[in-house]
Parts: sequence; C-alpha cells; structure tokens
Amino acid sequence: MPPPQKSNRGLVIGLIVGAVVLILALCGAGVGLALVSSDDEPDPTPSTNTTTGAAPSPGTDTSSAPQPSESQEQPNNNNAVTARYSSDLSSVCDGSPILNAATYSGPAGAKAYVFSNNPERPTSWSSKLVGSDKRYYAKSADFTTVSVVGCMSVVPGSEGEPKKCDYKDSAGKSVSVSYISSRYQLTFFAAKTAEKIGDGGTVSAPATRCPSFISYNKTTMKAYAAPDSGTIEAALDKFLS
Repeated sequence: MPPPQKSNRGLVIGLIVGAVVLILALCGAGVGLALVSSDDEPDPTPSTNTTTGAAPSPGTDTSSAPQPSESQEQPNNNNAVTARYSSDLSSVCDGSPILNAATYSGPAGAKAYVFSNNPERPTSWSSKLVGSDKRYYAKSADFTTVSVVGCMSVVPGSEGEPKKCDYKDSAGKSVSVSYISSRYQLTFFAAKTAEKIGDGGTVSAPATRCPSFISYNKTTMKAYAAPDSGTIEAALDKFLS
C-alpha cells in the first residue's frame, strides 16, 4: 500500500498568515513615513497677521481713500480763478474771486492793488502804482498777500474838453492827439471773494498838460489821462487806516 499524501493545508495557511503580517508591516511603515514627512512640510494654515481674508467688523469703514482736509478752501463761484501773476488780480474787477489771494479780515495790515480801465477799453484793466513806503504796498511777486483790490471805472459822460497835443510818431511824422480828462469811481473789493467792501470816492484824471510820452488810438487819435496817483493814495490811506 502506497504511503498517504501529506496535506498542503497547513502550508497554505502559513503562507496566508505570513502575507497578512507582511502587508500589515508595510502599511505600518507607510503610515510612519507619512507622519514623519508631515513634520517636515510647512504649515499650510495662513499666518494670523494676514488681512486678506479678514471680514470688516460691522460699522467699520475699510476705505483707504484719503479724506479731504477741512481746511482746504473750495471755490463757491464758477468764475473763481487762481492767479499766476499780479496782473491776474484785475479779474476781481470783472467779478472773479481769486482763490489764492489773502483773506480780507479788516483794514489793519491789508495789502492792496489798484486797477483802472478807460472809455475805449472798458474791460481792459491796467495796474496803478502806489508808493512803496505805504504799509498797504505789495510787490508784484507778493501778489498772494493782497487781500484788497481797488477798481476804478470811468464815470460815463465825465470826459472833458480835449486838449490838443502835438507829437512826432515813430516814423517822424507830425501828429495831433486829443488828450482827454475824465473822472473815475473807485470801489474796493475783497480779493478772495470779489465782494464789495467799500467806496473810495471819485478820482480825477486831469489833462491840463501834454505828457512827454503818450499812448493814443491811431484810429480816433484820442488819449485819456491817467487817474491822479495822489488821489488814489489818499483814498487808500482813508479806507485802510
């Protein structure tokens, strides 16, 4: 009788158990490596000092736009202008406030400019000089310190009888010019607001003598006398005293 065959069942069971142990060992090693490697990875959680994801608290203004200063003066007149030169202050005589002029706070210490027109150019204003020794005098470079502007307009119908003055023109030709006297009304305005602040009375423009040099209209052959500087200063002295 042949010998009985040995069963392989035990061997199969042993192989299965060994495989399970090997799988568990490998799984445990994988988990261990993952845990160790996680210690070397940077923390993906955002730093607490970042503001990108922070929600504003109720009632909090998060706008970064600059707020206007309360001290900034804004124009309240469509005709307001910013002067670049001393002559620009003549715009006050046309009703335009000067944004960068000094604020008028009373006659004491006020600086003043005076301008006048003439009958042939009523909207053209020329500067009238005052003595540099006057406390209200301001250099042309210091126009932003001026708070008072005096405007002199020719009184309609005040022209006097023309005085004939003979000259040589630029070509050497003899010309006769009608030199005309008149009167001006002087009015004072606050430079920054163009508001009327006072009356300077009437200023005469005498034409008793023919001047050494004259500017005249070549079409009408007329020239108008300039307002008397002494009367202008007297009016300023009185108003700004």
